Amino acid sequence: MTERLIPYQPLDLAEPAELVAAIRKRRGGQFINLDRMLLHSTPIAEGWNHFIGEIRNNLSLDPKLRELAMCGVAVLNGAEYEFFHHAPPFIKAGGSEAQVEALRLIGQTDFPKALFSALENDAVELTFQMTRNIQVDGALMKRLQLALGNTDAVELVTVIAAYNMVSRFLIALDVNPEEHPPA
Repeated sequence: MTERLIPYQPLDLAEPAELVAAIRKRRGGQFINLDRMLLHSTPIAEGWNHFIGEIRNNLSLDPKLRELAMCGVAVLNGAEYEFFHHAPPFIKAGGSEAQVEALRLIGQTDFPKALFSALENDAVELTFQMTRNIQVDGALMKRLQLALGNTDAVELVTVIAAYNMVSRFLIALDVNPEEHPPA
């Protein structure tokens, strides 16, 4: 095994105490490898914990659409760590194993659209366009705005933008999945 360029912070890290406690609370008591890398910078770890915590826990957006977008970003960016952590919540939110496997084909001509609703296919297309093209087709945004309303459309765009940030952080710092996904 090769040595990491930037090592993970230890699992038993205790300082800064308030931040460590907040992250452990959000994670159900344990750090994941992402946290252990973020904790090299207190300001970044604090901001990340708050921002991503809000995205994960306090949006009005349907959790299935949220996790679908997160998984789609993960696949498009090659961030297996992200997929590893978001496929289980996607299933918990109503997704199927077949849909999880299908999500690995986002951006390919053989993507099985029939496994997803029209709204889910639009969310997949938005994820693709934002991640790969940056520019988004106006007709697609109009369909999403009509289907979701202003708040949920903004939240979906924000989820995709935020998880593009997450995947880039994970890949640049070679953050790898834990042996067992958190509960």
